[in-house]
Amino acid sequence: MKYLIIGLGNPGTQYANTRHNVGFAVLDELAKEKEASFKLERHAEYAEVKHKGRTLVLLKPTTFMNLSGKAVSYWMQQFKMPIENVLVITDDLALPFGKLRMKGKGSDGGHNGLKNIQAAISTNYARLRFGVGNEFEQGRQVDFVLGKWSEEEAKALTERLQTATEFIKAFCTIGTELTMTNWNNK
Repeated sequence: MKYLIIGLGNPGTQYANTRHNVGFAVLDELAKEKEASFKLERHAEYAEVKHKGRTLVLLKPTTFMNLSGKAVSYWMQQFKMPIENVLVITDDLALPFGKLRMKGKGSDGGHNGLKNIQAAISTNYARLRFGVGNEFEQGRQVDFVLGKWSEEEAKALTERLQTATEFIKAFCTIGTELTMTNWNNK
């Protein structure tokens, strides 16, 4: 059984280690744990890992955040992936730093990457939201999400990324509902 796990972010070194790229960071952590590496494919960096007899296709779109739907749509079609096997990982300003919350469906919450995916695939999909907090002055949201982690956040980040990989593995083995029940308060 295959699962399509999409981490949202922006390609390029100038965006590495930014809050907006936490979706990429989660997938990098899972690939590291499973000793896999990404290779450049159409519209994405691509890696496959195995977990409990399942194949997890890890995708980091290279289309930039605001055009993520192009990559998601393409890869869903490539694998004829059922929507219940798709998980999108994204940053979330509405959650405090490090808070993780899985949802089986929902709005884009003003997130342009999620908005573009919704427009491209026209259906609801599971998402794992990774809280980045909202410690910014009015009008400075873009600078905040495209900014680097604070020293304090950076120290706690590895553990939170590892917890996020546990969400992914649970999603692929026990499904969205049980993952939400078992993990949303971790």
